[in-house]
Amino acid sequence: MRQLIRKLRRYMSSRTAPPPRAPRVATSPQRIGIVHPGAMGISIAVSAQNSGHQVYWASEGRSAATAKRATQAGLRDSHTLANLCAECSVIISVCPPHAAETVAQEVAAHAFTGFYVDANAIAPQRVIRMSHALTHAGATFVDGGIIGGPVRKPGGTCLYLAGPRAQEVADWFAGGPLGTRVLSATIGQASALKMCMSAYSKCTAALLCTILGAAEQWRLREALLQQWAQEDPAFAEYVVPRVREVTAKAWRFAGEMEEVAATFREAGLPGEFHAAAAIVYRHLAHFKGVQPTPELEEVLAALTQHEPRS
Repeated sequence: MRQLIRKLRRYMSSRTAPPPRAPRVATSPQRIGIVHPGAMGISIAVSAQNSGHQVYWASEGRSAATAKRATQAGLRDSHTLANLCAECSVIISVCPPHAAETVAQEVAAHAFTGFYVDANAIAPQRVIRMSHALTHAGATFVDGGIIGGPVRKPGGTCLYLAGPRAQEVADWFAGGPLGTRVLSATIGQASALKMCMSAYSKCTAALLCTILGAAEQWRLREALLQQWAQEDPAFAEYVVPRVREVTAKAWRFAGEMEEVAATFREAGLPGEFHAAAAIVYRHLAHFKGVQPTPELEEVLAALTQHEPRS
C-alpha cells in the first residue's frame, strides 16, 4: 500500500494540467459574477479579467478578509446576490461543498437566465440535480471541476468543463493563467473527474494522519518514521509536513470527502474509505485559520478526540 501511495504521489507531483486552449471564435466581453471570491475564486476572477471581462462579486454577508481579497483584485461590488444576478451574464459558483445547492437555489430564485457554472467539489449526482433546476428556471448550466490550487502560473491549475455549451465558457478564460479543458456535453463528467482526483490526493493525506495517529498511540511513531526513512527518505520527509499542512483546509475537505463517498456509492463502489476520511478532517476542522501551522503533536492529539458533530 505504501509503495502505491509513493508512486501515486510522485505522479501527482510531476503532472501538469493542459495549457489554456485558444478560443475557437472571438468572444465578446462578459460581466462575470463570482460566488464567492475566496482564494480559488479570486484566481478564477483574475483569469477572467486577463481575458477582457469585468468581474463582480456580492459583499453582503461576506467577511472582511473576503472583501479585502475582492478589493485587491479589482472586483466590482454588486452588494447583493440579487444585484449580481441582474448585472451579470455569467455566475460562477466556487464555494464550500455544503453550500453549493443553496447558492444554486438562490440564483434560480432571482430568475437568472445567463450562464451558471458550478465549479464546486461536489458529487456529480448533485450537479445533475442542480442543472435540472437551473435549466428549468431559464439558465444555461455548465458543470465545472477545478484540478489544482489557486492559479499562479500557466500549466498548473485546470478548469475542466462539461455541458452542451461548455466551450463558450472555456473561451472566456483564454487569457490565462487558468487552463481549461472541455470533457464532453454530458453534465456531471467534470465533477466526477474532480471527485476521482480528490479521492486520491485528499484521502491519502487523511490516511497518513491516521497512520501516524495509531503509531503515536502505540508509542512507536519514531520507529515508524525511521523505518520509512530507511526505505524511502523522500517519503519520510514528505509525511510530517503533509499531515501538518492539511490542517489549514481540513474544515473544507471534510465535506469534499463526503461528496467523494457519495460519488463512489452512486457508481456501485464502497464509499467507506472517504467517509472515514471525512471523520478525520472533522477532527482537524478547528485548525482553520490557525497560525503558525500546528505542530505534529497537536494534530495527532486532535485525532484521538471524540468525533465532532457534523
